[in-house]
Amino acid sequence: MASIDFSAEIRDLRSTYASIAEVSDIEGMRRAIEDLSEQAGAPELWDDPENAQKITSSLSHKQADLARLLKIEEALDELEIMVELSEEDSDAEALADAEKELSTIRAKLAELEVLTLLSGEYDQRDAVVTIRAGAGGVDAADFAEMLLRMYTRWAERNGLEVNILDTSYAEEAGLKSATFEVKAPFAFGRLSVEAGTHRLVRISPFNSQGKRMTSFAAVEVIPLIEQTDHVDIPENELKIDVFRSSGPGGQSVNTTDSAVRMTHIPTGIVVSMQNEKSQIQNRAAALRVLQSRLLLLQKEQEDARKKELAGDVKASWGDQMRSYVLNPYQMVKDLRTNHEEGNPSAVFDGGLDSFIDAGVRWRAAARAERKDKE
Repeated sequence: MASIDFSAEIRDLRSTYASIAEVSDIEGMRRAIEDLSEQAGAPELWDDPENAQKITSSLSHKQADLARLLKIEEALDELEIMVELSEEDSDAEALADAEKELSTIRAKLAELEVLTLLSGEYDQRDAVVTIRAGAGGVDAADFAEMLLRMYTRWAERNGLEVNILDTSYAEEAGLKSATFEVKAPFAFGRLSVEAGTHRLVRISPFNSQGKRMTSFAAVEVIPLIEQTDHVDIPENELKIDVFRSSGPGGQSVNTTDSAVRMTHIPTGIVVSMQNEKSQIQNRAAALRVLQSRLLLLQKEQEDARKKELAGDVKASWGDQMRSYVLNPYQMVKDLRTNHEEGNPSAVFDGGLDSFIDAGVRWRAAARAERKDKE
């Protein structure tokens, strides 16, 4: 005898799948894949390597997205047949396998459902993430390095491309700051919920007395600029300094002045790049990130004006958004969504999906609440 009502569960999953398929526009995805495939097959495609990379990458992601949707529909069909045959034969073992498959499909649908909530203006963009050590001395610098590893491991586990743009090492250990790109559709939409102040509580490995220390790190997430955004920066608004790249402890890793520090004089925004091989490459990367930050600044100023007109809105993100506690107990807790995990090691090893999904849902609910009040 089945312990659950498979018919009701499968019916519910099919309803969820139908909603996701409608929002995802499967026929639109097929048309986009056909169009991109035609562009990718053009003989002159690689005359413009940057555009070619963009086309082939977009094609690959859309094909993967479509395949993911169709596989779930296929899995639901197979599950229905499995349950029907198992119930006819009263096969308890097969029904247990069906129950496991049901849970797997439910989890995959939950992941896809989160993507349908990413409807912000820049949510589909690639992301540029900057991590900066805050209060807490060497522990904060070490924490910043832990967060860099956490995000790069998360990206690797999800098959996303990561490109480290800049790293500034602290004197004793860890990082003063690090900037990296995550190249994938909806990278900004997902990672933007990670922006804010992160807090670490642990027994400090750098304290000879074994005291418990609290340290902080700030995470900034911006959407990557695109050519269509037209963020023009006059040359007289830029101050550009060049210097030699350096590694841990100030050790030189470059014998030429290839690193670039770009300052936008009107806003005071500073961008440093040192991980490319040439000054020209670092300058181009710095300009791209600076344009992205100015684009987001413009959006924030527009939102601030709207908020001023609308009055105070609840559900503000606030500054401190997540605590990682390693002592006196083990816990990672998001202070906005109240989502928590009891295994910090798994989270620091890239196990961020549940936090990101909870953040996306929280933000979507907050947006809906604000919209209802307008």
